[in-house]
Amino acid sequence: MMKLEGALYPWRFRVVLGLLALMVGAITWRIFDLQVVDRDFLIGQGDARSLRHIPIPAHRGLITDRNGEPLAVSTPVTTLWANAKELQAVKNKWPELATALGQDPKVLNERLEAQANKEFIYLVRGLTPEQGQLVLNLKIPGVYGIEEFRRFYPAGETTAHMVGFTDIDDHGREGVELAYDEWLAGVPGKRQVIKDRRGRLIKDVQVTKNAKAGKPLALSIDLRLQYLANRELRNAIIENGAKAGSLVIMDVKTGEILAMVNQPTYNPNNRRNLQPAMMRNRAMIDVFEPGSTMKAISMSAALETGRWKPSDKVEVYPGTLQLGKYTIRDVSRSEGPVLDLTGILINSSNVGMSKIAFDIGGESIYQLAQKVGLGQPTGLDFPGERVGNLPNYRKWRKAETATLSYGYGLSVTTIQLAHAFAVLANNGRKVPLSLIRVDEAPKAAQVIPENIAKTIQGMLQQVIEAPRGVFRAQVPAYHVAGKSGTARKVSVGTKGYAENSYRSLFAGFGPMSDPRYAIVVVIDEPSKAGYFGGLVSAPVFSKVMSGTLRLMNITPDNLPPTQQANAGPPAAVIKANGGRG
Repeated sequence: MMKLEGALYPWRFRVVLGLLALMVGAITWRIFDLQVVDRDFLIGQGDARSLRHIPIPAHRGLITDRNGEPLAVSTPVTTLWANAKELQAVKNKWPELATALGQDPKVLNERLEAQANKEFIYLVRGLTPEQGQLVLNLKIPGVYGIEEFRRFYPAGETTAHMVGFTDIDDHGREGVELAYDEWLAGVPGKRQVIKDRRGRLIKDVQVTKNAKAGKPLALSIDLRLQYLANRELRNAIIENGAKAGSLVIMDVKTGEILAMVNQPTYNPNNRRNLQPAMMRNRAMIDVFEPGSTMKAISMSAALETGRWKPSDKVEVYPGTLQLGKYTIRDVSRSEGPVLDLTGILINSSNVGMSKIAFDIGGESIYQLAQKVGLGQPTGLDFPGERVGNLPNYRKWRKAETATLSYGYGLSVTTIQLAHAFAVLANNGRKVPLSLIRVDEAPKAAQVIPENIAKTIQGMLQQVIEAPRGVFRAQVPAYHVAGKSGTARKVSVGTKGYAENSYRSLFAGFGPMSDPRYAIVVVIDEPSKAGYFGGLVSAPVFSKVMSGTLRLMNITPDNLPPTQQANAGPPAAVIKANGGRG
């Protein structure tokens, strides 16, 4: 029967055999094609399932002071992560893992249960390499490590406001770290590895892209001066029961900020209990009325007009000046009913300054204040920096003219005030400010005639050295110049000024043989011995200027003759009214 069917239908048998042969040929050809002709396809498919690229972390650029002292460095750390799906299969290992991580076992269990379907969760970040390796040595399935870098700040709170800090992902969040984030940030590399289907590393193949470290940054500050300024400002805040304060040291020739400190401050290496108020870089963010320190600028404007000279006299008796319902008052009794221009600065006479301002007009003072940088952008582009306010009027009435002349009705920052006094110290030449070390002195613009600036320098020197001057600002062995100021604080939420709330100011420069450094001290709401700038801020200026001149090896210009030096310096005569501001 079978023989008969095969004879009757031989073509069907041949068709089946042919189809089988074609199938075998197709399979053979496909195998040959994949293994020989188009072998890259299989390689690509295999790589797609096992070949991975792991990022190679790149550390941020080093931040140093002008002398190369490290202010921000990157240290290697280990971050542990987990595949929560894999960990579900080894729940018996969870208590051991929690102990190794230093975490509460109950909290870790709840977290792993809640994220059971996730293939990537952070367990802990920023461990030292040694701590991370101890956990990885447990070889718990689903637990892996990543190499990262963490920022460390050797100077701690001393440079916190200027340097700033980075977040957990190593991105700049405050200060220079934020302002120069693109410059400091490195470019991660790539490493090719082979992993199995569970994500376990089988083989380290090659580095496909090298990591590129961030570029270094040398700041303008001198860490020695930064420590000095921070110490003296902190002591003054404590001694005077003050709320806050700021201090700036500036090189008047180059425009470099050599020190910038604020109180209160914080430790950028430990920010667990950080309060927002501690993060305020008050030298650049807080604006205030400069008070009597503004008289140095107003007097410069008066001399520049040519209508006044230092020997000219102004009647200030009886110490008050009525402008409609508004009364201008002198804080302290002056030497007499008539003062020359230097006497007006020494006695800080609001009445005398106002009468001069009426003669030259508010526009003259406004224009010079603008030229020296008050109420103007500094060009530093520091995060959160405020410009302040320098008002200009179409018609200058007497009230606005008077208040501007003695430092009210405008708002400035500590850094702006330091810049303005640096112009006076630099013989009227204004140079751009810089937070970065300057290798060559920048081009200066002459904004005040040199002879006028030198005249003001001599007048401000008398403000400190005259018998009725601010003797607390004197610096042993050096001639210095400056002006104190006391400004009432504006009441928050209401119009006018707050009761018994003041800022104490002192701005000055030295040494007078060749002025090089300008220093501004601002102390907010002193509450103990007094609040006048000459009483509270002047002693801080004296100590910081003294330390600065000695650290920078500046030759003294006020040494006594040899015979007097052998006999010892004369005893200081303390004047009862020396604390006036």
